[in-house]
Amino acid sequence: MSEKILLVEDNKALAKLLAKKSEASLGLEVDVAHSMEEAVELLRKNKNDYFIALLDLNLPDAPDGEIVDYVLSQNILVIVLTGNIDKKTKALFAEKPIVDYVYKGNMDDVNYIFTMIDRLRKNREYKVMVVDGSIPSRNRIKAMLQSQQFKVLAAAHGEEALRYFEDNDDIKLVVTDYHMPVIDGMELVLTLRKTHPKHALGIIAITSNEDESVVAKFLKHGANDFIVKPFGKEELICRVNNTIEAQENIETIANLVNIDPMTGALNRRYFFSEMEDYMPFASENQEPYMLGIVDIDHFKSVNDTYGHDVGDKVITAVAKRLQGEAKGVDLVARLSGEEFGVVLKNIPREKAVGWFVKMRASLANEPIEVDGKTIKITVSMGLAPSMDVEFEELMEQADRALFEAKKGGRNRVEIAQFEG
Repeated sequence: MSEKILLVEDNKALAKLLAKKSEASLGLEVDVAHSMEEAVELLRKNKNDYFIALLDLNLPDAPDGEIVDYVLSQNILVIVLTGNIDKKTKALFAEKPIVDYVYKGNMDDVNYIFTMIDRLRKNREYKVMVVDGSIPSRNRIKAMLQSQQFKVLAAAHGEEALRYFEDNDDIKLVVTDYHMPVIDGMELVLTLRKTHPKHALGIIAITSNEDESVVAKFLKHGANDFIVKPFGKEELICRVNNTIEAQENIETIANLVNIDPMTGALNRRYFFSEMEDYMPFASENQEPYMLGIVDIDHFKSVNDTYGHDVGDKVITAVAKRLQGEAKGVDLVARLSGEEFGVVLKNIPREKAVGWFVKMRASLANEPIEVDGKTIKITVSMGLAPSMDVEFEELMEQADRALFEAKKGGRNRVEIAQFEG
């Protein structure tokens, strides 16, 4: 069942406008109520359908915002619509787990509503971490971020935060205090920036009014932004969302340069560039990895039998399967035609070989469905383990192993045989 929006607004003209624009810009169906009584009835019938509710703060039968508490009690996200942003409204926003409040003043304010809803839907895919030595402060920030639909992890100090990263390499943002035991915020930023560049991991530093000189130091050491205590919910949310959006914009631009447009895998140029940077790092840190070249067997027959459009979809399906089984730090690239490069990082040799063997079997045993056609394929793989050589030599070793796999009858995995 698709998600819906509950809109409660007694101004019927505005309600009609909001519903029409929401369905057009977000593709979400909108249920409209003009009173609290109507809203309660809709919730009784359809409570589990609603992703979010847009609530007029002053309704004829609920003039003091009673609708807000009721909808929150149903565990539904709330954006408040108000014609008067006064201290009372701001206090309501600060005290309750409301997503945001919007002044019903002009079209810019109306359009902001849909920008915010779109932001919330994206935020559900992201993990963020709060690092703060104070339990009340940590819990307060965690609650603010959860109201924005982030998956939130919390740590009491930098050492605990770094342990989280061992099992959560997909953390998108860190909000860290400066003064903490064990490892403070400054050392945490320095440590994270050794392996996580700004475009991949956002960091917002929290400082106090007495730490003015620290702000510049945080920024020089790699923080994306900072926030000064005491701060309100509205400021934190704006800074967090701005940082996330900047990362998304950089990622979009990078994808245009680094991603193969047909498959969504990395392109050959970026793959080579990444490996030339990664191999010295892996050698210095004694980090084992495995390079594999994966080639679809007899692919010409697929194009000859089904046509090039279907062939392209088969290549894309193979790319998706490789990406789906790889870790976030691993590399999957389309090298040419039906050939892929895969690098499994920080993995023992036996485990890496097992991954490729399992992937070969999976591709052979699970046909690809394309345009109503069931297409069986196999792949050959040549592997080269980590060694102290240049990347070109590593590729040559994997290519020789691939040749042996083809020569041996295809649908095989071969490992380069040499002393590294």
